[in-house]
This record gives sequence, structure tokens and C-alpha cells, in this order.
Amino acid sequence: MTPPAAWRPIAALLLSLGGLGVSTYLTIAHFAKINLVCSGGGLVNCERVTTSAQSYFLGIPVAFLGLIFFVAMTAANLPVLWRTADRRVHLARLAMSVAGMCFVLYLVSAELLIIKNICLWCTSVHVITFALFVLMMTTIPQMLGWTADGRSEA
Repeated sequence: MTPPAAWRPIAALLLSLGGLGVSTYLTIAHFAKINLVCSGGGLVNCERVTTSAQSYFLGIPVAFLGLIFFVAMTAANLPVLWRTADRRVHLARLAMSVAGMCFVLYLVSAELLIIKNICLWCTSVHVITFALFVLMMTTIPQMLGWTADGRSEA
């Protein structure tokens, strides 16, 4: 297995912690029924997005699903797990980032096409998830030797 460039695990952990922070705030706001800091009118309307029917998935608040996702991603991105030789850990990290990105695409389409509003807090989670996805897609395959030369890029 080819180790990743030293900055990649650090970036992954920092992104995961950022997502954990925002999703914690959104989850607390959901259950405590408090208005989000960015709530307002116009296209950006966090309250409308976070109280819409699409703020639930299979009866579970999307904010809570985000919290679960980022708890798992933070754990998977701990430096010790980036150094493990167990390929299943790296595959799980890759699969989680793909699943997270698929869910983000669903949520963004719901915001734009159904709710017709966006939430800046949600958008920050979407951007973080996208950054994690790109980081995993450009790191894990090389670590596992899925490239022609099997080497990791910096």
C-alpha cells in the first residue's frame, strides 16, 4: 500500500471536524426548535429549508443524519486509521464519501427544485462533503494501488 501525502490525512480530519461542527449546530437547532443564524427571506432561507418536508429522510431529520455521517467520517479520518494496512478501512472511507456525495446531490436538488430556497449552513456541509469526496477519490485508489503505477501523488 502506498501512503498518502502527509497533508491529505490532516485535510481529511479537518474537513470532517468542520462538518461535525456544522452538523452538530444544525441538529441542536432542529431538536431545540431554534432559528438558525442565517434565517431570512429571499433565496437564502435556512428556516424554510430546515423545516420543509425534505428536511426528513425516511422519518429521520437530515441534520441528524449529517451528524451521524460526520461522526463516522471523523472517526475514519483519524490519523491512526490512515496508517492502517487494513484495506477495508480505506474502502469504507471511500464508500462513505461516495454515499455522502450522493446524498448531497439529492439534498441540493431538493433545495433548488422543490423548496426553491437554499440554506447557507446546509451549503457549507455540502461543500465540505464535496471536498471530502474529491480528497478520497484522489487519494484512496492510489493508496490501494488502483493506478497504473501504484504511486500516490502529492
